[in-house]
Amino acid sequence: MEGAVQSWGRNQNGQLGLGSTEDSLVPQRIEAFKGVCVKMVAAGAEHTAAVTIGGELYGWGWGRYGNLGLGDRNDRLVPEEVSTVDGEKMVLVACGWRHTISVSSSGGLYTYGWSKYGQLGHGDFEDHLIPHKLEALHSHHRISQISGGWRHTMALTSDGKLYGWGWNKKVVQISCGWRHTLAVTERHNVFSWGRGTNGQLGHGEYGSSGQHIESSNIDSLSGKISVSPSDTYAIVPDDNSVPATTVKGNRNDLSVPESDVKRVRL
Repeated sequence: MEGAVQSWGRNQNGQLGLGSTEDSLVPQRIEAFKGVCVKMVAAGAEHTAAVTIGGELYGWGWGRYGNLGLGDRNDRLVPEEVSTVDGEKMVLVACGWRHTISVSSSGGLYTYGWSKYGQLGHGDFEDHLIPHKLEALHSHHRISQISGGWRHTMALTSDGKLYGWGWNKKVVQISCGWRHTLAVTERHNVFSWGRGTNGQLGHGEYGSSGQHIESSNIDSLSGKISVSPSDTYAIVPDDNSVPATTVKGNRNDLSVPESDVKRVRL
């Protein structure tokens, strides 16, 4: 039948939905969904969630943090319908490590489960045992995609806006070059992203390689307190407040022969 669900692999908390905690080395059909057309399935660390064509939301597996949305912290060995979503029909579902996210047909964003790092987005650090609507994102923000990580959550709107919440590093200083950016965290780690065709990202190589969104930590600059990028190079003061060039530039602007342009080690 179209919409049937099969599962296999590790199953110590019943996350396969097969009615037991035995691992399965081959795909097995989840009999609880017999006659039900499932639209989407999402897997967390040891729990699973699903949305049907009719908009019903299901959860099963490890439920210690309320991440099944069933009002308790118990595990479930077979899928069980989540009936506490104000009657809303769900169209999207995603699982983080210990939390779950869903989006309703009316555009409401719901989260539940583990919230030690604020990954549920409700302004607190308390676990939520049933789905709660995220008030910070109003209904005019139409959610098109959702995803959950270990300690954070991301949502993408239909007009291309990206929202994130949960575990994060606190940034204390930012500085922009022509087409690249550097940031310093409160722990004095330096991150950079953007255009890197002149080595200005400080990663020991040239080229942007499409990593405009994912910033990378520059390990050799750990402990620095400020950064100052130009269009094709960056300056970072060392521990004695003496400026040190971190990457190459043009026209000998780092006092390095053009034939010997390379990253300057700190």
